[in-house]
Amino acid sequence: MLPARRALISVYHKTGLEELARGLAGLGIEILSTGGTLAFLKEHGIPVTAVADVTGFPEILDGRVKTLHPRIHGGILADRSSPEHLGQLEEHGIERIDLVAVNLYPFRETVATPGATPAEIVEKIDIGGPAMVRAAAKNFGSVAVVVDPADYPRVLAALAQGGGVIPEALRRELAAKAFRHTHEYDGAVSSWLAGAAPARAADSAATSLPARLSLELVREAELRYGENPHQPSAVYRTAGGAGVLSGMRQLGGKELSWNNLLDADAARKGVALHAEPAVVIVKHNNPCGVGRGGDLADAYRRALATDPVSAYGSILAVNRPVDLAFAEAMADLFVEVLVAPAFAEDALARLAAKKALRLVECTAYAPAPGEIELRAIDGGFLGQPPDGYAEDPATWTCATKRAPSPEERRALEFAWKVMRYVKSNAIVVANGDQTVGIGAGQMSRVDSCRLAVEKAQLPVAGAVAASDAFFPFRDGLDVLTAAGVTAVVQPGGSKRDDLVIAAADEREVAMLFTGTRHFRH
Repeated sequence: MLPARRALISVYHKTGLEELARGLAGLGIEILSTGGTLAFLKEHGIPVTAVADVTGFPEILDGRVKTLHPRIHGGILADRSSPEHLGQLEEHGIERIDLVAVNLYPFRETVATPGATPAEIVEKIDIGGPAMVRAAAKNFGSVAVVVDPADYPRVLAALAQGGGVIPEALRRELAAKAFRHTHEYDGAVSSWLAGAAPARAADSAATSLPARLSLELVREAELRYGENPHQPSAVYRTAGGAGVLSGMRQLGGKELSWNNLLDADAARKGVALHAEPAVVIVKHNNPCGVGRGGDLADAYRRALATDPVSAYGSILAVNRPVDLAFAEAMADLFVEVLVAPAFAEDALARLAAKKALRLVECTAYAPAPGEIELRAIDGGFLGQPPDGYAEDPATWTCATKRAPSPEERRALEFAWKVMRYVKSNAIVVANGDQTVGIGAGQMSRVDSCRLAVEKAQLPVAGAVAASDAFFPFRDGLDVLTAAGVTAVVQPGGSKRDDLVIAAADEREVAMLFTGTRHFRH
């Protein structure tokens, strides 16, 4: 790299722009610019030359063509170590460009804007910007490229210390970052075009999943370890997305672990299904207690009563701002993480006394349109829409002679929501406002039924039960009804449904069929 004497700046996001430009001007580096960046620099009294004055050609096509010109790209791409390249620059009257600072049109932000039209989105597909970034990154041996305002201070410091020359190691690092930037940008454009395009005749009408996925992840933090201490781990966020757990903010406590994040995600998704004030207590990715009430303190006491032993060292999620009454109610329980949409100041002060408690603030979970849930397997990923969408209980059918009472119906709807985030085979025994017993992750459904009954700390008699899949035999239902369960909700669909329905009728148990299975592996 020769000592820098010209820089091209063309940025959409103006963060740090004034400091960068003043720093470059102070080092005697001429600045070229276009459009809004040019106007910004002039307004701030910073010497700047319009690209149109360099090219001798005005911006045309509503700004679609500004920098696409040999006097710009020749100045960026010329190899300074090549006498032939330098000779051609001199022959054509092209001056070299030694630094390119560019960030791109807000394509992702425009796509995410409610009401944005296809025409508006298309205009935010940057052409000249990526072309300059890629040209400068390719020629990192001679040129420095900056796409992230966070790097402006480093670049200015390097120019000052190196007499206008930026070290090769930093130029290489910046070039790699630039190619990642354009790759992620192109992936976002490609994904939008694929999603917005009409389905092709060759595509299956039975699926809305795309034929290709562009997965770009950015490491957000290194974790202490993974599921076990011998496994290193990190947390990655989707490039351009809001961040892990919808851009969570940790307000207190030590750093989150791999297991903390998995359990916090499960708890947050589980509590989002409830309209009333609700508390979900999760242990090892399964709810061990769920309660709802007039306020969070009541809901917590009900959730805790399900299984107070398992609740030790758990993760809690709530669907209302945490108030002081709730903070006082949970004061005696050792909790690893508390996830909430907000924290009142007095509650935050009270909870801050629990030094080991991690406080996480994040918005309520709701599946995004077109969201795809991925799970890694050897050599690839499994993909599906998340199983977090609301259901309409009005579509359920009664399969038995006796229909559930209004009180039983309310309890069945509650149990069915809880069951969605219990590992299969899943059985949830509940009353109208709290879980009574939970059978999770057993290899046979009848064992899950036994476990739900055996773990119950509250009366099973008069409670209801939800099953994530059909009963293949009547044995599971017999276990539940023998313990006093009076109503059951399940998907139905077994070839032995008639036998299971007959078993329910024998005990005068009401049974609803939902027609929807909710396995969670």
